[in-house]
Amino acid sequence: MKAELRSLPRSLADLVAQHLVASGRLLDDDPELAYKHARTARRLAARLGGVREAVAITAYLAEHYDEALTEFRAVRRMTGNHEVLAMMADCERALGRPDKALALARDKHVHDVSEATQIELLIVAAGARRDMKQLAAAIQTLEVPELTKRTRAEWLPRLRYAYADALEAAGRTEDALEWFHRAAGADADGSTGAAERAAQLEGLEFTDLDEDDDYDEPTDEADLVDESEPTDEPELVDEAESIGEPELADDPATTDEAESADESALADEAELADEPEPADEADQADEVELVDEPADEANLVDEAELVDEDDVPADEAEFPDEPAPADTETPEKPEN
Repeated sequence: MKAELRSLPRSLADLVAQHLVASGRLLDDDPELAYKHARTARRLAARLGGVREAVAITAYLAEHYDEALTEFRAVRRMTGNHEVLAMMADCERALGRPDKALALARDKHVHDVSEATQIELLIVAAGARRDMKQLAAAIQTLEVPELTKRTRAEWLPRLRYAYADALEAAGRTEDALEWFHRAAGADADGSTGAAERAAQLEGLEFTDLDEDDDYDEPTDEADLVDESEPTDEPELVDEAESIGEPELADDPATTDEAESADESALADEAELADEPEPADEADQADEVELVDEPADEANLVDEAELVDEDDVPADEAEFPDEPAPADTETPEKPEN
């Protein structure tokens, strides 16, 4: 494509390239918009084979089969590229001309194209046979050695899926189920939907786990909202009503200080009765503080500290076995 763009003036080549890049980026997500970008590039540089091929492919994906077929023919004539034969045959089939699709499948250049294009031509030819109500011929068209080939090529799951679909259309359900499973085994991306078809034949319901995860997230958040803190207040109101004093539920003091209606009722009764019991309890507590055994022990300890051997009176300090002499003067009482 770069080699073809060099034949244009620099500014024009940049503009055409921008439209082609935009067309390629939008090809999978928005084929219609990709087709419009390709048409703009064709208006600016209609003599470039790469531009005409971009228009043909985007028109084919956007289901503009008439224009796509015209552009594919132009591509073959301008570039000699025969890889577009499979898409041309599919356009003929989409336009309701299965006989012309079969004619393209027998084109003399079929053996010059890649293996992937040859497999696609077989699939289109089998579809054309089915359009013509020739189910046995469609199955026979797809019975090729490539069905059992061990490869990671993208065409293998498509070939097996087409073969299983033809078997199911012919009423061979058991064989169709086997080949749907084999197609699913080769389809790592799940692009063919073979696993879903196999589940339908087995009577199972196929569930997409990714969609379930996305759906469960908002429900979990709703559950969290329902289990929020404000649910405690209605419970207090209901308990207050069961006691028979609805005015307590409206009292903010009871809702802040009391955790249950029973405790709030007891608090209200104590306030209304004005009984002196708390005061008596306080007096008793004071009396208990005055009569405290550890305090007595402390006093005893203090008295023991005050009494010292030097402080004992003289009459008590005399030894009972050795009486004092008569002429000895009695010692004076020491000061405390």
